[in-house]
Amino acid sequence: MAVFLIVTGAVGLFAAFNLVLDEFAKYENPSKALSCDVSPFVNCSQVMTSWQGSLFGFPNPLLGVMGFVAPIAVGVMLLAGMRNGHRWFWVLFNAGVFLAWVFVTWLFTQTVWVIGYLCPWCLLVWSVTIPMFWIFTTWNAAQGRFGAGPQRLGRTLLPYSWAFVLANYAVIVVCILIVFPRVLTTLPF
Repeated sequence: MAVFLIVTGAVGLFAAFNLVLDEFAKYENPSKALSCDVSPFVNCSQVMTSWQGSLFGFPNPLLGVMGFVAPIAVGVMLLAGMRNGHRWFWVLFNAGVFLAWVFVTWLFTQTVWVIGYLCPWCLLVWSVTIPMFWIFTTWNAAQGRFGAGPQRLGRTLLPYSWAFVLANYAVIVVCILIVFPRVLTTLPF
């Protein structure tokens, strides 16, 4: 779990940091095409300039730059030998991971059905947040941090936790495949 959290946190931090750099480039030159503006429907600029790109009044990638430090820190703590910290710590961290999953799920729905463009850096953030939520939550339950009933369920599901990740990915891929052909026919080119 330690290595998993460090790797997913580092990949998410990398993607969020690149999004912040692209935001700075956009502020510097609003008409500049970004390196991730690669096609009519894979276009970071369009996603960034939408109201959803700054939901809380500042660019969303700043949340990622701050937030992805937490799984890295927790992973390092696990590597250092911390196993049975206070239950509230694990539940609170799990709540944060859950909120991150809810946020990327909302951003996915907005990107696909409202904005109509995909952002490769956002896709990378989604691709690490999804397994981080499903696998860590199942592992956390298996550790008994949510009580005895969830512990039994967590231990049963832990070997299959990747199935939840794959199902989550499948929903995203199917939605993109269904929605984007319609989006492409409405673009003015």
